[in-house]
Amino acid sequence: MTKPNDNPADPFKKALAEATKVMADDPELTVSYSVDPSGLSGDAMRLPQVSRRMSRDEVLLARGTADALALQHKYHDIGTHDKFAPQGEMARDLYEAMETARCEAMGARDMPGTAGNIDVKIGHEAMRRGYDQVKESAEAPLAVAAGYLIRHLATGRDLPGGAQNVMDLWRGFIEEQAGGTLENLDEILSDQSEFARFARQVISDLGYGDQLGDDPDELDDEQDEGAEDSAEEEQDPDSTGSDDSEEEDAEANPEQTQEDQQDAAQAQVSMDEMADQEMGEEAEMPEGEAPLDPPAPQPVSEADPDYKVYNAEHDEEIGAEDLADPVELERLRAYLDQQLEPLKGAVSRLANKLQRRLQAQQNRSWEFDREEGILDAGRLARVVANPTTPLSFKVEKDTEFRDTIVTLLLDNSGSMRGRPISIAAICADVLARTLERCDVKVEILGFTTRAWKGGQAREAWLNEGRPQVPGRLNDLRHIIYKSADAPWRRTRPNLGLMMKEGLLKENIDGEALEWAHRRMLARREQRKILMVISDGAPVDDSTLSVNPANYLEKHLRDVIAMVEKRKIVELLAIGIGHDVTRYYDRAVTITDVEQLAGAMTEQLAALFDTDPRARARVMGIRNAS
Repeated sequence: MTKPNDNPADPFKKALAEATKVMADDPELTVSYSVDPSGLSGDAMRLPQVSRRMSRDEVLLARGTADALALQHKYHDIGTHDKFAPQGEMARDLYEAMETARCEAMGARDMPGTAGNIDVKIGHEAMRRGYDQVKESAEAPLAVAAGYLIRHLATGRDLPGGAQNVMDLWRGFIEEQAGGTLENLDEILSDQSEFARFARQVISDLGYGDQLGDDPDELDDEQDEGAEDSAEEEQDPDSTGSDDSEEEDAEANPEQTQEDQQDAAQAQVSMDEMADQEMGEEAEMPEGEAPLDPPAPQPVSEADPDYKVYNAEHDEEIGAEDLADPVELERLRAYLDQQLEPLKGAVSRLANKLQRRLQAQQNRSWEFDREEGILDAGRLARVVANPTTPLSFKVEKDTEFRDTIVTLLLDNSGSMRGRPISIAAICADVLARTLERCDVKVEILGFTTRAWKGGQAREAWLNEGRPQVPGRLNDLRHIIYKSADAPWRRTRPNLGLMMKEGLLKENIDGEALEWAHRRMLARREQRKILMVISDGAPVDDSTLSVNPANYLEKHLRDVIAMVEKRKIVELLAIGIGHDVTRYYDRAVTITDVEQLAGAMTEQLAALFDTDPRARARVMGIRNAS
């Protein structure tokens, strides 16, 4: 009979703990129950708390979590895991998720009863994180989807609803990029080392190979070669023969051997004393561990680890307001408005067209008869007629645009001087104002260099003897005209800076694109759109004169490939007078700067179009007529 003070859940918790130890094949495992997050640390396992009520959900979640952690304890070797672990954050998330899926799939093969329990755990986590509500792949973590796919392919089991939704959103992309690698999954599932190599290859296929770090197999080969060399030196036949002959002499003449040993000992003492005298106090080693080798420098570019920058000390990321005083900015803005007075009407009409298209998809819609929200005045009559009727509330539905950011990256090179930069500036201004009205965050960035034909970086290169292939040899200037969180009305004068004499110099597009991409990744918005406006290939005379002729162009292609492969940021480009379709998958080339406003608005409107056929029609065009 159960005593009044006994917890009815205790027998279940004790039985689950014992079963978990057996499954983990570790009788010394310590199992506890806590409201803290579940996890495994060495020989200690923490499971979800089970209350006195012992609800069905609590029991199933505890069993599923216990099975998952027990399988991880049994099939997972920490040393092997750490040996192959990548360095970069995204790559490591993918690696961890796939290894967890491997352990759970191994358990499903060897102990089929665990599969259903773990499904409950996965379903609970997916619902808690809202995966069942996700509609776009950009809203779902790629690492989680990869783990789900590995488990599905290894076990053949369907996943719980929310998890299945996330996997389906990313499955096409993962199989397109890593389909050939995934075919080998069944062969290597039981071997953690082979699976770790498999996971690293999948990570590389998905576009994160630059985050893997050194290949552990190559490091092992180097260590093995070093060990073999040491062993050969120790087994040198010449030294062995010498030792043997000395031993024979010692047996033949023991008195002489004793004298030789004494002489050798005295000589060794003398040498030690001389060494101590020469080194003095400097010979004393500091206490503690020997100094570590300095860490290897991080690559300048995620897209291309071989891309070099000779000297980045004089690069700058600067706000437009810091390059001119407020009075000058107002004067330049007035000059910009004056230059484009004839064009303003056409641009404004296009902006209004864009706004109408967006707002047509933003008509307010409501969910009624909710328990909380805004009081629904239209249903108050029911309450008056019958006071026992509860109050009715309504909640406005969110639109898909309220969690979006658009970045406009403008080429501020000398070749844009004149009408192209003027139209680019005014279009950026009008688009920022229009999108802000539609609750879309907008950021406006520009890129150029601080000097013509190399700045202080080139001077340093000359002073240091002109090393071969120095990499990028100019000082960057990345300008923030409008940050995403700054209101348009406060930053409006900043765009006048593009009219400043001497601002526009050379263009290093690859690093600028990577800079804008990094800024977008740091944003919390779920949908990210990056539009590049340029008039041709990257050009910097100082860099190209001492590096391969395609040095900057290759880096630009590598960065574009990285951005388009990751698919976290939607990338599109508009080329002014030059064909940029050879770089970007989604691009428009215009032959007259007068077409820029129309091209920008059409491209942005197409991205927000709910009709995929209409969107494809606009995004697929290569040249504006």
